[in-house]
Amino acid sequence: MADFDLGDGLRKVVLAGIGALATGYEKGSELVDDLVKKGELTVEQGKSLNTELKRKVGESLVNDANKDDEKRAAAKAEGETEATAEDAEDKPSEV
Repeated sequence: MADFDLGDGLRKVVLAGIGALATGYEKGSELVDDLVKKGELTVEQGKSLNTELKRKVGESLVNDANKDDEKRAAAKAEGETEATAEDAEDKPSEV
């Protein structure tokens, strides 16, 4: 019949399986390493974005507080001007 050695064929199948496993492990390790690097970059980007947002919010709060102070000062000055005008109306003019 045929000169087919079952042991040699089985040996090749086992070696091919081991080779596929080793190749899969290498590719899997590369994939995991790439994902870890991307994850670390994403975390770093998130940290820098968070810091930038905190800075902008702080600046915005300071600007809003300054605007509120200016509005209060303007309202106070306007109130004093109105009070002075009312006082002048109440007093009889000296002639």
